[in-house]
Amino acid sequence: MLSVEQLSIGYPRQNSTAVSSLSFTVGKGEIVAVVGGSGSGKSSTAAALAGLLPRHARASGAIRFNHQPLENASQRQWRQLRGLHIGFVPQDPGQAFNPVKSIGKQLLEAYTLHGVSHREAASRLQGLLADVGLAESERILASYPHQLSGGMRQRILIAMALCHHPQLIIADEPTSALDVSVQKQVLDTLAAAVARKNIALLLITHDINIALERADRILVMQEGRLVESGTPASLLRHAHHAFTRQLLAASPAFLEVPWRQPVTGAKPLLQASGLHKAFALKNGFFTAVEEVSFPVLRGCTTSLVGESGSGKSTTVRLLMGLETADAGEIIFDGVRQTFARQQQSAFRRRVQMVWQNPYASLNPRMTLEEIITEPLRAFNIGDRHARRTRAAELLEAVELSATLLQARPGALSGGQRQRVAIARALAISPELLILDEPVSALDVAVQAQILKLLARLQRELGLSYLFISHDLAVVKQISDYIVIMQHGKVVEQGEARKIFTSPAAAYTQQLLSHVPGSGREPSVVGLV
Repeated sequence: MLSVEQLSIGYPRQNSTAVSSLSFTVGKGEIVAVVGGSGSGKSSTAAALAGLLPRHARASGAIRFNHQPLENASQRQWRQLRGLHIGFVPQDPGQAFNPVKSIGKQLLEAYTLHGVSHREAASRLQGLLADVGLAESERILASYPHQLSGGMRQRILIAMALCHHPQLIIADEPTSALDVSVQKQVLDTLAAAVARKNIALLLITHDINIALERADRILVMQEGRLVESGTPASLLRHAHHAFTRQLLAASPAFLEVPWRQPVTGAKPLLQASGLHKAFALKNGFFTAVEEVSFPVLRGCTTSLVGESGSGKSTTVRLLMGLETADAGEIIFDGVRQTFARQQQSAFRRRVQMVWQNPYASLNPRMTLEEIITEPLRAFNIGDRHARRTRAAELLEAVELSATLLQARPGALSGGQRQRVAIARALAISPELLILDEPVSALDVAVQAQILKLLARLQRELGLSYLFISHDLAVVKQISDYIVIMQHGKVVEQGEARKIFTSPAAAYTQQLLSHVPGSGREPSVVGLV
């Protein structure tokens, strides 16, 4: 179905080579996974195979789809192929949609651009959303992209890619924003399409567990080159290249991390009690958070876990004072928070955020020194020399060189950017860090580095963490206390060990059963 021979991709403006002499094939009904770290060339490869490389990129080599050469295809040829014959799922759902069009209009457009009548397209939308696990079709179709969670947007992109039953689907990190249950549902949907329609699937991912569980063959890339390939079983048992072994060893599902000590003596630094938040819609109200109560324990890591749309993000916005609760209260260090201006300033001095996407959370025009010292300037702390010294100290604290102070985010990898985001959050010595999916955009090797860094900083500085995540394998590594949310409510909470070893709620049991690699036999894991 797809043949790639000696593909090389370069970016002359950056004087860099993203892909070097890459060759592989994908057959009908076959799932091939491309795995690698950030900067390995995975996304550039996906863009080349979908005809979406930027104009300044330079590509050489041969690409054939159904024996049709595509390396010199015009944009008109690509437009005829994309959607109908080649489905493409982009990595970032935040940038893939038109922000001023409703989801319904954009889904209709995906159909009508390729000759489906408006009436026929409208009749297919509800079933299309159901295929990717989205039940509230009326609300979703009427919503704009910013009104939906990242996970919901990602599922809609997958629905768009499937709508014309293409022969080849190129999925660039299609589940990186999804919780394990929805991840399983989406991957099951893709796998069913492959089996039912004999579709070829090229799955780009940084999660080697997904590749091991879902792919027929795995291609491992490092720094633009294919360093190893094989079946999942062969790589598990006889991985030859050091980078493949590193990916396997760093994967959270393979790590045997000792449980943290019981937190019986820890007292809450922050307490959410009976939080409720509803949003007005055209046809009534949508309740995002209902009677949510939980502690964030002092000096510990409290993890907030739930699927896309479970209310995690709204809860965090309530805790930060970015949304106003309809009911309930937030107690921080014994004081009820009203988020009046003076109180809010004092609160922000002690509580800081690390956002999910390191590519979007840093101003590309600012140097690292300006980024890290911005909180110091906002709170009028220190003079220019003291701030610069503090920025250098923070870079070294997050294991980056102080020589990078004058660099800009564009010169850094995803993992380095997230370290800078952590350094910025630490600049004013907060007591609580709220970490919103801080490693979901990073490959497993960099994930492991960031999690070790967070654990070290917590030990050294006595920090408290509220860690928001959909990845239970990551949560298991870092958590003292876990709160599970579903449909805007807390369904279970308790010490990490209890949640993982004897979960009480059916939903928690379901989440644990869907973790990639959870059903893998210990003898196989041990061989890694």
